[in-house]
Amino acid sequence: MGDSAIWVAAFTGGTAVFASWVTNLGNVRAARVQAEASLQAQHRGRVRELRRAAYLELMGHAHVIGELYWRVANALRQIPEPDQRLTRFEELRSELREAYDPLMHSVRVVVLEGPPTTAEAAQAVLDAALNGNRCLWRIICGDSDGHARFNEVQEAYLRCLGRFVEAARTAMEAS
Repeated sequence: MGDSAIWVAAFTGGTAVFASWVTNLGNVRAARVQAEASLQAQHRGRVRELRRAAYLELMGHAHVIGELYWRVANALRQIPEPDQRLTRFEELRSELREAYDPLMHSVRVVVLEGPPTTAEAAQAVLDAALNGNRCLWRIICGDSDGHARFNEVQEAYLRCLGRFVEAARTAMEAS
């Protein structure tokens, strides 16, 4: 009877140690899964914050460009004297050149942050801004069709900006 009590005690002790090991292994795995899930959630949150900041920055720079285009259109309508208008256009073209670099930088950040549909929409905004700047240059050079063309380019720019805002909204909802 003494031998069987030792066997029962050893078996019970072994079972307890094994059960403890299995429980500990399960706890370690659960903790690892929870830690990985937490890291993934933090990463998704960080990506979302970076994208949002990039989108807002681009929209801010695009707004500056849009404001300058509005001033060009305003000068087309309100300054009848050709020399004064030319001087104003040259001033605005200089301001547009200064505003273009930050827009280009913010577009590159959006292209880097993605997703592809938002990156493409951001690039379209940049391309439309470049077309507007070229059109203003043609007006300054005396292109007779430049005034009508500028209105078209300005409207195209605003459409591209609208598409970017919609793509950014969709991307933010998806993330």
